[in-house]
Amino acid sequence: MPTKKTTKEEEVKKTPTPKGKYHYANGKRKSSIARVRLYKGTGEITVNNLPINKYITVKTLIGLVKSPLTLTGNKQKFDVSAVISGGGISSQAEALRHGISKALVEADPLNKPTLKKAGLLTRDSRTKERKKFGLKKARKAPQFSKR
Repeated sequence: MPTKKTTKEEEVKKTPTPKGKYHYANGKRKSSIARVRLYKGTGEITVNNLPINKYITVKTLIGLVKSPLTLTGNKQKFDVSAVISGGGISSQAEALRHGISKALVEADPLNKPTLKKAGLLTRDSRTKERKKFGLKKARKAPQFSKR
């Protein structure tokens, strides 16, 4: 009789995605891309079918993600469902924040001035610089020896 192996993903209960109409937006930061859907709901945030506190374990980053919702007063009005790929945890959180901000503007254009003033609608375009030939990294040169 074969035994079933349990993986870490199976242990964590996956939350079902909400159904119905939604507002969609893309959020980006470094190499992270967050595809965000905003549903009418109670304020739950799911990332890659996991609750946000299971996906992002750092409390400050969770606060960072929720900042556009608290700023506009929509914390209990919308459910957020997001699919994030690429990058690290910090850049994924910032991409999610950017996506939520853009989706809130799509849901209600009156949110735009408050989010724009807080700087949440502008995409942070800083990415990793490419490596140049003859150098060890983007700018680091090999050690110079005069003799």
